[in-house]
Amino acid sequence: MCPRYQRAVEILGKRWTGLIIRVLLPGPRRFSEITGTIDGLSDRLLSQRLKELESCGIVARRVYPDIPVRIEYKLTRKGRELQEMVVAIQRWADCWETTPAR
Repeated sequence: MCPRYQRAVEILGKRWTGLIIRVLLPGPRRFSEITGTIDGLSDRLLSQRLKELESCGIVARRVYPDIPVRIEYKLTRKGRELQEMVVAIQRWADCWETTPAR
């Protein structure tokens, strides 16, 4: 097995990661906008996943020195390259997934 493929699956296969990437595809989002979009995702786990994605170069964090401080997360070029994969998974799910969401 290709080590790069294996590493990519380890990163992208973590719970919530695909949904976070999907939420960020249209553009930058604040932390609360992400949690408000993904049911069941805790603040702690979102924070952890965003840090992981940031360390992999998939997500960028931007701090605005407003009062109060405003932080936005957006996909980097590397992250935006995942759009085709996300769309393909959505097409597959629309065609084959019959299990109702929890």
